[in-house]
Amino acid sequence: MPLTASAAVRNFPLKPERIGTQTDILGESPLWDDQAQCLYWLDIRRPALRRLCPATGRVDSWPLPGLAGSIALTDDHRLLVALPQQIALFDPATGAIAPFVEPPPQPDGHRFNDGRCDAQGRFWVGTMHNVTRAPEGVLYRLEGSGPMVPVRTGICIPNSLAFSPDGRTMYFADSLRYAIFAHDYDLATGTMGAERVFAASKAPAFADGSAVDAEGFLWNAQFNGGRLVRYAPDGRIERALPLPVQRPTCCAFGGADLDLLYITTASQNMSEAEMQAEPLAGALLAVKVGVCGLPEPRFSLNGINATTPAPTAAQI
Repeated sequence: MPLTASAAVRNFPLKPERIGTQTDILGESPLWDDQAQCLYWLDIRRPALRRLCPATGRVDSWPLPGLAGSIALTDDHRLLVALPQQIALFDPATGAIAPFVEPPPQPDGHRFNDGRCDAQGRFWVGTMHNVTRAPEGVLYRLEGSGPMVPVRTGICIPNSLAFSPDGRTMYFADSLRYAIFAHDYDLATGTMGAERVFAASKAPAFADGSAVDAEGFLWNAQFNGGRLVRYAPDGRIERALPLPVQRPTCCAFGGADLDLLYITTASQNMSEAEMQAEPLAGALLAVKVGVCGLPEPRFSLNGINATTPAPTAAQI
């Protein structure tokens, strides 16, 4: 279903502006496709997959068969979608979704949350209890058609998965620990080293989704904190960008020059009065921050349809 983007093709000031007219319940996992020149993201609670094509201002939405926590680009121009009991493949050309990998059995009430690919095309994704946030979640690594390998357990809310530009540092947050952790990372083997505290936050604000820019700085959405924080590689706060919403969820660099920062937000459980006071809650926002991002790695399907020509923006 197409929606009109209100500010899709323009020069953005250093102030977040709304894109489109849609209001997400729980916007998440923004992902820029540098080949097709479009932005994908999720509304986890609807549940729906959305796509913005800035060249036309069009926003498309597809319903999903379950709560999807994260997505990843693939090397055959589809999307990997983390559904509660299935890692699936979505074809934006047809709207078809097909099973790909069945994860280990999940306890009742669990779903996938944040996920991201490393530079070698592995997909890292964590699970969580959808309601209680009990420390029962698992962080998995997926290579090709699997199996999914459990790497960490005892997680409340997996978030902030990201990698340094050289691939040697992996970032990860269990949000209810109010910290982002850095891990030495072996890109050749996909091995995650011991954690060290990278940055901490103060309750009620906690680390949600992140993006790394071309200078190696980590941008993090502080849920309940109403801001984005740019952390230097040593964990120092380089700047904080106030937002017109209290619950940003994630961010991603996009645009032809990867110089536009897209931000997803949440309106979940807000009253009518709260929505009136915070009218941009649930909106997709965009802002120029003066630095560029990096192309998003693609999940490797072991060469399946890897030579399929990439769709152009005009074909979307």
